[in-house]
Formats: sequence, C-alpha cells, structure tokens
Amino acid sequence: MEFIYYFGNVFQPMSFLLLLVGTIGGLILGATPGLSPTMAVALLIPFTFHLEAAQGLILLGAAYTSTVAGGAVSAILLKIPGAPANIATTLDGHTMAKKGKGARALQLSFLASAVGGVFGVLLLIFLTPVLAKWALAFGPSHLFWLAIIGVTIIGSLDSASVVKGLLSGCIGLWLATIGFDDIMGAQRFIFHPALGGGINIIAALIGLFAIPQVLSMFAEGRKDANVEVIEVEKSSLANAIRELFSHTRALSIGTVTGSVIGLIPGVGGQIAGLVAYDQSRKFSPEREKFGTGHSEGVIAAESANNAMVGPSLVPLLTLSIPGSPTAAVLLGGLLIHGIFPGTDLFDNHPDVAWTFINSMLIGQILMCMFGLYIAGLAARVAQVPKSIMAAIVLGLAVFGSYSVQSSMGDVYVMATLGIMMYFLERFGFSAAPLVLGLILGPIAEANFIQGSMIANATDGMGAYFLGGNMNIFLIAIVVASIGYSVGMELRERTRNSTGGEAS
Repeated sequence: MEFIYYFGNVFQPMSFLLLLVGTIGGLILGATPGLSPTMAVALLIPFTFHLEAAQGLILLGAAYTSTVAGGAVSAILLKIPGAPANIATTLDGHTMAKKGKGARALQLSFLASAVGGVFGVLLLIFLTPVLAKWALAFGPSHLFWLAIIGVTIIGSLDSASVVKGLLSGCIGLWLATIGFDDIMGAQRFIFHPALGGGINIIAALIGLFAIPQVLSMFAEGRKDANVEVIEVEKSSLANAIRELFSHTRALSIGTVTGSVIGLIPGVGGQIAGLVAYDQSRKFSPEREKFGTGHSEGVIAAESANNAMVGPSLVPLLTLSIPGSPTAAVLLGGLLIHGIFPGTDLFDNHPDVAWTFINSMLIGQILMCMFGLYIAGLAARVAQVPKSIMAAIVLGLAVFGSYSVQSSMGDVYVMATLGIMMYFLERFGFSAAPLVLGLILGPIAEANFIQGSMIANATDGMGAYFLGGNMNIFLIAIVVASIGYSVGMELRERTRNSTGGEAS
C-alpha cells in the first residue's frame, strides 16, 4: 500500500496544474486526426526538460491517457479514428452520430474509457511484479500466434461476408509488406519513392476512413442533413450511466481484453479495441445490431483501448521493456531525468514512480469529467451541412497525413488508399479488416522470422511454433475463431433463406 503514501504529491499546485493541462491538451490532440498518442507525448517531451522528474511524467502520462480517449471524438463525429486504438469505435459510434445520438455515443465512450482506464491503472498498482513476469514469458512464437488471432478476427469484422472480410484483411497484409524488409533489408513493392519507408499507419488510417466519406459527401451534393442532436442534460447523463452499466458484458469484455493485450510487449493497444469489439459481438445476444449504431460496440471498444494504458507500462517500469510505442517515448522521458526503469525503480525512486502512477489514476477521472462536459457541444458537429463538412474533413485529412512525417508522400499515399477504398466499399468490402491486416502484418512477419531463426538453431520449426501449452492454447483460439465466424455466416444465410421462403 505504498502508493497511498505518495498520493498527496499529485495534488501539489504545480503537479495538479500539469495534470489538468495534460488532460485537456490530450483531449484536444486526440480529437485531431493524425496526432496519435505517441506523437502527442513526443511533442510534450521538450516541455519536461526543466520540470522535476515526477512533474514531467505527470504531464506525459495525462496526455497519454486523454489522447487515447480523445480519439473517440473524431472517430464518432467524423468517422476518422483519432488513433489506431479508436478504429473499432467508428463502427457503431459514427452510425449513432448520424442518427442524432452523437452526444450519447460520446458520453458512453468517455464513461467506458474511465472504467477501463481505472481498472488498468489498478492492475498496474497492485499486480505489477506478477504481471511483469507473465509478460516476459511471451516469445516470438506466442506473439506470432497472437497476431494470427487478430487476423482471424478479420473474417467477421464489420463485413457481411467472411470471404470479403478475409480478402480485405489480405489486402492489408499485402500493404504491410511494402517498403524495406526490417529483417533482411530487401526492397518490396516500392513503386514510388514515397513508399520507401513503407505505408505509414496514420496516413493509411486517415485515407481509408476519411476519404471515402468525403467522396460520398461530395457525391450527395449540398443537401443538408437535418439531424437531431441529443443535448447533454443531467437526465441524459444519468441515462448514459444507466445504459453503460446495463451492458456489463461488453464493459467487462472490453476492460479485460484491453488489460491483457496492453500487458503484452510489442502487440500494442491498437488491436485492443478491435479484439474487444469482436469478442463482445460474438458473446452478445444482440449481435445483429452491431454495426448499426449499437451502444455495446462503443462501450467495448473504448473500455478496451483505455484499459490497455496502465498494463502497457508494467513491462516498462519493471523490466525496462516498453509495452507500446507510447511507452517507449515515456522511457525517454524517464531517461532524460537520469532515472532508469527496472526492478529497483520502486526502491530508488518511489516518489517519482508512485506519484506518476497515482496521477494516471486521477487523470482518468479528470478525462471523464472534461469529456462529458464537451460531449453535447461536440455533437453539434452533426448539424454542419455535408458540403461544408466534406471540405473540413478533407482539410483535416491532408493536415493529419502531412503532420506525421512532414512528407507530401504520406498525403499521396493517404489519397490513393482513400480512393481505392471508396470503390472497394461499393463492392461490399470494409476498411476495418484492411486496417487490421496492415497493423498486424509487421507484427506477424517480424515474430515469424525471429522465431524461425530460433527454431533453426534449436528443435526445428514444428516444435517451436506448435509445441508448448501456450502455443497450443493460442492455436486453439485461432481455430475456434475461424470456425465461429464461418458458422455464424452459415447460420445467418440459413435464417435469411428460411425467412425468404416463408414470405
């Protein structure tokens, strides 16, 4: 219970001011397309040079937490995920916004983020030593099968057809191979100099989600959308809280899934929301409502992507292994103050470590409060005429793509992928499986190559990738996931054909 001793440090005037600034700034940065949590934290690193170590980490931690949650704003209102972690939020959140329920979707997203985030930080506080040893047990073969589990989700993610979902995912996996091979250094599919460094995930994310929407808006002309926006009142907030806890299944699945995935080094939180969304749909009795503006989808996705924040810091603080790209930037924030994370961090610098962790706990509550305050105001975006909205989204898309690496090449990639996705959507393909393939491709490939090297030096490929209890368990999940997706589609087809014959 040592963390209680340092709890008061968070409420010192300067520390609490930095916590407020980091939280509010993170929400704004998170809602801006192109500014991922990693970039937001990296932009704030220079401002910590002249701060005390604990104060600097408070600022960075608050920005990390609130940027992940803030990404839901653009995901719900504009269908542009603020970060990869918010991809799944668009699937039901934007549909709710189009139905005039943007305020409710934002309320649910911030409430679910707070619940998942608090749970994740509590895991960080109470189970750090145990979880660190568990996270260290994951080798290349396990991480490869985890990536394959994510790939199997593709078949049923936001797609009416398993085949089209898998084809979308395969396109994403192919796009992930463009550029130089990280292991062997070979050139692959570099058609243009802009592709030399591969396809940037943020530029791809913006293009695949934003550009098809912009083209659709322009195609519809200047007809305004008369959308009724739900005002944020005390009664509506109370209803949102009741709705959140009426979907405890989705909230629990999202929170647990995000915590587990956040803990595994190298996997990253970007797939936490997608996996939680998929599992929540599979276990829901109302699975047919997912993708049509169902609140369970928003709750599962947002509770997962914030629940992963705390556990992603466990390997960093105890083993000096960043669990995510943002955690790697936070590592830099520690090192510039001469603090080296590891097993003795809590012995040598307990004031810094516990003050930082406590601030993340308080930051989750502040993030929820400010998020709920802006929910009703932000939801008015749905009332903007489509012609104006299309121009605004296009401008944000260009700005967001260019700002990642200050490269027009990323803008060209964004536009090309967006136009391609616009035509693919006409044939029933979806952007979400494609993005998931793009994200998981490098993870699966890198760990397969590393595992192959280890296997060739030990007992061979079969024993390394197929042996061991953990590998067998993960393979069983892969088979079950594929079987479930195919079975659900066959059952749906049978139900539709029976209904057609009956009518």
